[in-house]
Parts: sequence; C-alpha cells; structure tokens
Amino acid sequence: MENAHCNLAIDIHKFSIIELASFVDLTPWHRFGYTAANAAILEAVEGYLVIHIVDLSLTHCMQIPTLIDAIANRFEVPPLIKLTVAGATEDVPPLLDLSYEELGSKLVNFARSRNIILEFRVIPSSYADGFSSFIEQLRVQHLVYAESGEALVINCHMMLHYIPEETLSGMPGTNSNTYAYEFSSSSMSFRTMFLKSLRSLDPTLVVLVDEDADLTSNNLVCRLRSAFNYLWIPYDTVDTFLPRGSRQRQWYEADICWKIENVIAHEGPQRVERLEPKCRWIQRMRNANFRGISFTEDAISEVKTMLDEHAAGWGLKKEDDDIVLTWKGHNVVFASAWLPA
Repeated sequence: MENAHCNLAIDIHKFSIIELASFVDLTPWHRFGYTAANAAILEAVEGYLVIHIVDLSLTHCMQIPTLIDAIANRFEVPPLIKLTVAGATEDVPPLLDLSYEELGSKLVNFARSRNIILEFRVIPSSYADGFSSFIEQLRVQHLVYAESGEALVINCHMMLHYIPEETLSGMPGTNSNTYAYEFSSSSMSFRTMFLKSLRSLDPTLVVLVDEDADLTSNNLVCRLRSAFNYLWIPYDTVDTFLPRGSRQRQWYEADICWKIENVIAHEGPQRVERLEPKCRWIQRMRNANFRGISFTEDAISEVKTMLDEHAAGWGLKKEDDDIVLTWKGHNVVFASAWLPA
C-alpha cells in the first residue's frame, strides 16, 4: 500500500496560480462557497476601515481576489485589508507550485491595482494539532489590535475537516498539556478546542464551508459505504465540464483518487480526510457558543447566478440558516455563517 501511495503521489499535479484559478472555476464545487462566503463577508464588514481576514482555505486564497474586487467596488473609502493564512506543513490536494510568500506578493500587487492596501501574513501551522500555533498567533494579534475596531473575519473553506475529531484521550501518545490551546482538555477533540478558541477571539463573522458527508467512522465498512455514497458525485459531474483524456481531467481524477485512498487505506493520523456532515458542524458551532445567521436574498441570488453558468444538474437549496449545493438532488457542499452568541 505504501508503494501505491507513492505512485499516486507522483500523479498529483502541482498547479500554477493560473492553472488553479482556471481549475476551480470549472465547477461550482468551490465557487459555491466562495460566492456565498464573499457575500456574507461584504455584509458583515460594512463600515469598517480595517478588515482582518483569516483565510483557512484548501484552495490557497483563490477566493480572495474576487473578495478584494468586490470590496473595491463597494467601499467609497477603501479599507485596509489584513490577510492572515495558515501555511500548512502537510500537503493535501490541490497542490500549489509556489510558496505562500510568492502568493502573498501576487495578492498584494493585485490589491494595489484595485487601490486597496493589503497586508499579507502567513503563519506556519499544522491541522494535525488543530492549528494550535496559528490560533496562538491570532490571539496575540487580537490582544494588540482589539481596541482598534477592526473587523475580524474567519473564513473556513473545506479545511476544518482535516483537524482530528477524536478526543485527546483517544489519541495514542498525546498529552493535552503539550498544546497551546487555552481550552485544552483530554475530553475534548481538537475540533472542539479550535472552535472554542475561535470564539474567544470574538470575531465579527465566521464562515464555514465544507463538503456534506460523514467519513469519520472507525469502521472501515461504514466508511467505505459513506465514501461510495458521496464520492460518486465528483466522478458523475466530471463529464459535464472536462473531456475524457484531457490533462485537467487527469488532475481532477487524481485528486479524487487521493481522497479515496486516504479514506479507505489509511488509519490514525495518516487518515486526514475526515468529513463530518452539516448537522454535526452546526452542533459543534452552537456548542462553541456561536449562533447561525441566514444568507441574504442578495447572496442567494448571486449564488444562483453563478450556478446558471454551470451544468443543469447543479442546484441550490436552503436549509434553515444555511445553503446547500446539490448535484441531481444530492447534498454536495454546505455554506454557513456564524456570529458570536
């Protein structure tokens, strides 16, 4: 199996910025979350002169240029934007072929072209310990700038499911005292500690976007069934936007293969694809003392307009405060917005 992993890893493509931007535009899989999140962020930061965006995103800030553009068009007085990203030490697809420092430079230049000052900061961190060093750095920044009245937006795009969901007591060789979390406890999972730590920062808005499936079972048969019931969707959609034999299709299918292999062939810390369904994330957010807010009609209209650019099988439905991207009626990705309760 190790050899299979090595062979598969060779096939995982490293994207240039242009390639990745084009790649994520092919399908609503990521664009759905970008569009919903950006609309919610624009509403939340209205009137602020300083906007601090913490971007925990699987797609390497691909959402940010559109957000910068929207802010430039909406604000009469351009705000200062501070962008902080987690420079994860682990590699999960999609992979980027340049450093975060280079990426930051490109984003700063793009913002300048839109007459916006962007400050970019990358904090090396790991999802394996629940981004604890990242949270600690954010806490220090928050103590320094809390009185300045800046908006603090936490944008979580398909990244939180990589944080281990087990309690510390259930993880071999761990000691809760070694972690920087203020709320660390052997009876808590990293996900719980992470969300409680986010709440302690008193953010202006938290946006949580992720895939709506359950791949957390320790039982391989249950996990295999869940994977089958969800991962047919990306394969089913691919014929609508990529021809057979194309290079982009090979990249796309290799990324799905990586996910399938990780779900089925790995255990313990190596099994990082640990999706949880929307209902469980909602409960986690509420337990961390957040309250959900609805997306506005304008936001939903923007998402619908975006979906009109894609194949007819894609759909949108509203579930309480959240919105869900569907494929042929099956839930694919959910988007939710949260305020401190």
